[in-house]
Amino acid sequence: MTREVTEFVIYIINEIANANGCSTSDVYRILESTGCISNYLVPFYDVLHTMSSESIVSDVMEFIQSKGARI
Repeated sequence: MTREVTEFVIYIINEIANANGCSTSDVYRILESTGCISNYLVPFYDVLHTMSSESIVSDVMEFIQSKGARI
């Protein structure tokens, strides 16, 4: 994973934590356990980084809910 992608993932984790009033470590654990980081954020970085933060947060929330998890 490049530095750019890593910074993007960290940024999104922070945005999700802020939007949901929870810790970044909790968000990271959920994203990691559902495969969101390795199966969604990293592979689709090229498209995702052009979208608004709100759209990405919404998409990520849908992704983790489809895996039976929630924040």
